Amino acid sequence: MITNHNVLIIGGGLTGLRAAIQLFDSSLDVAIISKVHPLRSHSVAAQGGMNASLGNVPGEDGSVDNWKNHAFDTVKGSDYLADQDAVEKMCREAPKTVIELEHMGTVWSRLKNGKIAQRPFGGAGFPRTCYAADRTGHNALNTLFEQVNKRNIQIYSEFFVTSLIIDQGSCVGCTALDYLQGEVHGLSAKAVLMATGGFGRLFNKSTNALINTGDGQALALRAGVPLKDMEFVQFHPTTLYGTNILITEGARGEGGILLNQDGERFMKKYAPNSLDLAPRDVVARSIEEEVAQGQGFEGDYVHLDLRPLGAERINERLPGIKQISIDFSGVDPINESIPVQPGQHYSMGGIDVDIDGKTRISGLYAAGECSCVSVHGANRLGGNSLLETVVFGRLVADQIINNVNNIESPPKKLAQANIRKSEDHIKALIDREGGENQFEIKEKLNNTMSTKFGIFREKDTMLEGLNEIKKLQEKFSQVSIKNKDLKVNKALIRLLELEGMLLLAEVVALGAIKRKESRGSHTRTDYPERDDTKFLKHTLVTWEDENMQVSYLPVKLGMFEPKERVY
Repeated sequence: MITNHNVLIIGGGLTGLRAAIQLFDSSLDVAIISKVHPLRSHSVAAQGGMNASLGNVPGEDGSVDNWKNHAFDTVKGSDYLADQDAVEKMCREAPKTVIELEHMGTVWSRLKNGKIAQRPFGGAGFPRTCYAADRTGHNALNTLFEQVNKRNIQIYSEFFVTSLIIDQGSCVGCTALDYLQGEVHGLSAKAVLMATGGFGRLFNKSTNALINTGDGQALALRAGVPLKDMEFVQFHPTTLYGTNILITEGARGEGGILLNQDGERFMKKYAPNSLDLAPRDVVARSIEEEVAQGQGFEGDYVHLDLRPLGAERINERLPGIKQISIDFSGVDPINESIPVQPGQHYSMGGIDVDIDGKTRISGLYAAGECSCVSVHGANRLGGNSLLETVVFGRLVADQIINNVNNIESPPKKLAQANIRKSEDHIKALIDREGGENQFEIKEKLNNTMSTKFGIFREKDTMLEGLNEIKKLQEKFSQVSIKNKDLKVNKALIRLLELEGMLLLAEVVALGAIKRKESRGSHTRTDYPERDDTKFLKHTLVTWEDENMQVSYLPVKLGMFEPKERVY
């Protein structure tokens, strides 16, 4: 089956939904393709909030926040690897974006004076994070989904995209497996926007949903687009011990404190000025060091103590965290401390795009976590991810609107040829007999990434890890699955995901090995210092003739010159 649209959006989270609304309101025929129902997109899991310099809560000295303060905190938090033109654009757009969401129906928590509430977050000089209790992503995603439904925008739900259609250097659509019906579709378009989220499921301790397998990054890589800064992987300092469910930074923003087994507020040693609200990379490393020094509980975790907040404040502002702690750890934070440990949370790197969301392939755009624009650099500040999704979902859609009317619709024969290629590839996977077990390969991949490319990294262990990834790639060629039916074949979907994950793992590994410095989330024990002379630059990895090629791109500086980070 072949279908034509003006614009295709691959991904149904906040970025994709916001872009679809903008495109539809400009009278374009837009469709969303999502491998899950949009309300199951990982955006729904975001807890803490969205940064914007509304200035509703003054700083400690009584001063009022502004976009320049927000930009400075973002650039400093990024360890100066963020592109400052993109940061400026995001921070300038932030207040308008929060108010726009409110007008669409997002119910923000309020101050007593009726203004939108703002809480402190790590690495921020002001209480800047707007929130909806501790369910901000859930609130915003449902709001945008309602707006999409109101407009009757076409959604291809539970479609797995198998390839991008490239013709003479331009992206003119994609192929996708409708896995409920077991049929490969061809979808042609004048422009395609990737909005597929992160790749956290490369790691075995992650806050990410099972769907976060980096499909969009893998599609772009195969199509010839570089991936940028993929070595920068964020580990959130507070995930629930045993399950790695996220415990929002908002818990510390409200006054929660981290304690080691001696009851010591250990962040005094590592970030004496910011304490528990230092940036995530700082806090995650500090917890790991406490555990390594034997100061963790049962040798593995620390405590997050919310008891000083009191029952009323916990119930009002952190109801979800309370319920998660009770349901999954048997701990009521009103009476007991929560056991927490760092877990993979976010990918700063992604598809290489310019400030307008354009890739090197005409007609192909990317926005949100799957892209690297780069507003997060080497470390993302909490509250900036939700902001990025909605800001750049709208702004990149505006760029598409400006360009798409000058493009002719692609011929259907291109989609038909690509359908046959995808069908042949899927058939070859299904027809294999005997061989390797895909779930054993994935488990080994997860262990390799977590142990060799985790919070602390070192050359020899990373080289071992890269060698292990290469061996797993070889084993993948012998994988077989028992279910041979195309309809509702989740084993096939997991297999297609794994195929891309093995490529992404190699990209992460190569970038980490070649970056001989410590910056943001990338900490090399053998190169403990930041090196602005050699590595104040973005890593680019391309896949050419089935070989990875590494190159570099200058960071775009601006108002803020690189300085030592002190928290």
